[in-house]
Amino acid sequence: MPIPRLSLWLTRAGMLAEQVLRAFWPLISILMAVLAALMLGLHDLAGVELVWAVGALAAMASLVALAMGARRFHWPTHDDALERLDRTLPGRPIRALLDEQAIGAQDAASAEVWRQHQARMAQRAAQAAPVKPDLRLSERDPFALRYSALLALVVALLFGSVWRVSSVSDMAPGGAIAAQGPTWEGWIEPPRYTGKPTLYLADLSDASVQIPEGSDVTLRFYGEIGRLSLSETTSAEGTQAETAPEQSFTATRSGEMRIDGPGGRSWTFEVLPDNPPAIDIAGAAEAQAGGQMTLPFTASDDYGVISGEALIQLDLAKVDRRHGLAAEPDSRDGITVELPMPIAGDRSEFTETLIEDFSQHPWAHLPVTILLSVQDAREQISISAPVSTSLPARRFFDPLAAAVIEQRRDLLWALANAPRVAQLLRAVSHRPEDVFRSETAYLRLRVILRRLETYTEFGLKPEQQAEIAQALWDLAILLEEGTLSDALERLRRAQERLTEAMKNGASDQEIAELMQELREATDDYLRQLQRQAQQDGAEGQDGQQAQNGETMQMTQDDLQRMMDRIQELMEQGRMAEAQQALQEFQQMMENMRVTQGQGQGSQSEGRRAMEDLAETLRDQQGLSDQAFRDLQEQFNPGAQSGDRQGNEGRSGGQGRGQSHDGQGQGSDQAGNGEEGQQGSLADRQQALREELRRQEQGLPGAGTPEGDAARDALDRAGRAMEGAEEALRSDDLAEAIDQQSEAMEAMREGMRALGEALAQEQSQPGQGAQDGDMQARNLDPLGRNQGAVGSISTDEGLLQGEDVYRRARELLDEIRRRTGETDRPKIELDYLKRLLERF
Repeated sequence: MPIPRLSLWLTRAGMLAEQVLRAFWPLISILMAVLAALMLGLHDLAGVELVWAVGALAAMASLVALAMGARRFHWPTHDDALERLDRTLPGRPIRALLDEQAIGAQDAASAEVWRQHQARMAQRAAQAAPVKPDLRLSERDPFALRYSALLALVVALLFGSVWRVSSVSDMAPGGAIAAQGPTWEGWIEPPRYTGKPTLYLADLSDASVQIPEGSDVTLRFYGEIGRLSLSETTSAEGTQAETAPEQSFTATRSGEMRIDGPGGRSWTFEVLPDNPPAIDIAGAAEAQAGGQMTLPFTASDDYGVISGEALIQLDLAKVDRRHGLAAEPDSRDGITVELPMPIAGDRSEFTETLIEDFSQHPWAHLPVTILLSVQDAREQISISAPVSTSLPARRFFDPLAAAVIEQRRDLLWALANAPRVAQLLRAVSHRPEDVFRSETAYLRLRVILRRLETYTEFGLKPEQQAEIAQALWDLAILLEEGTLSDALERLRRAQERLTEAMKNGASDQEIAELMQELREATDDYLRQLQRQAQQDGAEGQDGQQAQNGETMQMTQDDLQRMMDRIQELMEQGRMAEAQQALQEFQQMMENMRVTQGQGQGSQSEGRRAMEDLAETLRDQQGLSDQAFRDLQEQFNPGAQSGDRQGNEGRSGGQGRGQSHDGQGQGSDQAGNGEEGQQGSLADRQQALREELRRQEQGLPGAGTPEGDAARDALDRAGRAMEGAEEALRSDDLAEAIDQQSEAMEAMREGMRALGEALAQEQSQPGQGAQDGDMQARNLDPLGRNQGAVGSISTDEGLLQGEDVYRRARELLDEIRRRTGETDRPKIELDYLKRLLERF
């Protein structure tokens, strides 16, 4: 018969596989489950009686499954294989080849037809392919028990050992154990927070071992019970001649451990105590220019500090109990804040700075006691020595603002002070024309006063007290910072605040803040004068009309040097000379007239454009840092909260997004919201993009190759910012950080091109540049000022008191460590790899 033997043989083998699986799948499943349990060593975790009981049940179930399978099993024959092949072929050719002609066999024509028919059937049979067996058992095994047993066997093959199967014989009474003799094994597992490895006792060649306090010691005895015994003096209770098969204890003191019996050994354990952490205050509490308190501290522990907090209590005995403080204070809980911890690296010994703003707290500038405490992984707590100091906070130099803040403090000091505060506020607002510069501030004070008197008449409640206190704080900020739109009035205002600071003995940081305000007000005033000169069409040079009628030439750099001189005198404590210099500066500014001539305006505009772009670049860098911290928090929930607080503390808590000309307030307001939410980050990104578009419109150097290159680069930066904004709104932080990086790189390129354009304009004849005084300020690749007039130094606090190289190394080490953790999400690993490739 022309049937392929291979096809017939494979079909018969498939039928045999069908019969075996259908008949013996219960037996196979039982055997796989038992073998997996033995390879995984589950019998070592159970008692001997339970092991043998389960083994007997498994044996009985196997016999039953074997008997039932033998009854259902049918050995496939040669005819069965032919029948299955024939069913898969059209026309049943195999059956036709086996048939004989019954009618017309004597007729030659009929016989010829029959031979032709069999020939065609033989051709079909010769093309027969093996029939695939049907191995589906879903109807017989609806719960897929066979797959569960197979999975257990695969797990056992991967993580178990075939040699454990033979250990079952050790459980037989009088079996191999008696011939093999008793044996033991043991481990020493230090507490996880120590980071120490587990020790295997059999591998310790030295009889003297140092272990951390709290280490768990586990022993197992094999063989005849009673042949081996344990004695130890390292646990709290101690053990004497214990013979249980498995024993464990915790080492709490130095002592000895001994195993008595065949093959026994002894060790001397030196238990290393886990000392409590230590914390000390490393410097005095000081106030930054914005009012934030800075308090440096050092902490240490054997295995690392876990957390810490600061407790601030009012030192009532040292309070000057006069005026509004004479009343008995209301009960108020102490201030508790979390201490910043290092983001990465070793926490066994570190130095950090607590930065918090207590300007709105009732205890601001009052005597307090500060206590710092830290906790280690063993929940041991240590407290630093108390430090007595005045609670640092924001200082108000405007007399009226200072008076409002004082009344706010008295109101929060005690509810009983409400009538007195209302009386004093009414007295302050009695003749507003002599005190208030702004009608808005006066009206707000009157509204607050009416509300306070109404609340007081019906009994002031704590929530009403907080409401009035917040309104008084907002009023004081309005009085201190003002809402002046006129440049000259703002300049006079800045000069008055600086004069008050001289009288009140301001700190260096407060002087720096006030001087910066004076510089910005001066820039605004000069910009307004210049616009006025352009409108009037005047011609000439920048000048000041002196008293003798002569014109004295003055550049913007000369003004900057005068302000630097005033700040230097104030920092040296020479207040009289500083006051005289400030008066001369004020008189000169009021008499100044700015005229157009010799390209002076374009040079100053170019400098301002560079400064504005540098500020926008710094804002973009800060926004990118915040997005990266949110990405870390997304993949490690809760792990970054303390670190984020420490980062914000180190940055001084100041908002970003305020440009030199005051038009970046939108980004600043966006940045003062919930910065951990992508919506707020997207709003800040949008504000930065709009600010960059505004700066592009007034960019100098139009028509030059360098100026066009700068505009192209800033246009790319704007598109990248738009992409970052869309990514932030869709919660794709990794893509947003990439887009922000492209935007910063494009901005740096645009600033370099703009600097070249300004330098080329200055080098052209007729520009009137004098020894480079009006050159555009050079910027480094990070957008920071390298220094004025060609200097390679700067007085800016670029690193904020931190070693940038050490910090960079720690960040790279942390990125490499996280890259090696393969269980992290793929998107995070890809981003970390891109960071390593970039830096």
